[in-house]
Amino acid sequence: MKSVTYYLSLISPWTYLGSGILSRLAREQGVEIKVRPVDLGKIFPQTGGLPLPKRAPARQAYRLQELERWREARGLPLNLHPRYFPAPQEKASHLVIAAEQVGGDPLKLAHALLRAVWAEERDISDPETLYKVAEECGEDVASLRERADDPGVGRLYESYTDEALAAGVFGAPTYLLDGELFWGQDRLDFLEARLRS
Repeated sequence: MKSVTYYLSLISPWTYLGSGILSRLAREQGVEIKVRPVDLGKIFPQTGGLPLPKRAPARQAYRLQELERWREARGLPLNLHPRYFPAPQEKASHLVIAAEQVGGDPLKLAHALLRAVWAEERDISDPETLYKVAEECGEDVASLRERADDPGVGRLYESYTDEALAAGVFGAPTYLLDGELFWGQDRLDFLEARLRS
């Protein structure tokens, strides 16, 4: 079975825009998706990236134009100025990692958390919101609560970030297939073509 390593940020609108397409590819192509939440706050300084507030005004303005275009192209609800953005994503990332460890569906949960930020005006830094979203996804919330608080999950989040840096990742979403990186949800066509080849 082919596998794609999926490096994502749970507060990235670009990750949100590509999440449903990736899920479809996984189903249609029988591909295993290794979900790896990463800390862009650690990745950006080492790879030349800047957090949004530090980017030039022209870049910030163009980002909004592109989000509007992609929102229409994907047919997804997306608030350009969500109430809870930016929000700390560490707890949400731990929850997604925990979902994989307890036999849940980390890909589905990650998409639901992204939708919570970009379409539903929900705060994914709030633990109760996190567990409510997980419950809506059919996850075992009691198991998730216990596992997400384990220090080992926090260490794994750090190791996924280090792994991403070692692989050459500099932004999210990034998809890794057979050693080849595909950065951005607008590269999913190339990823699909490679999966079919």
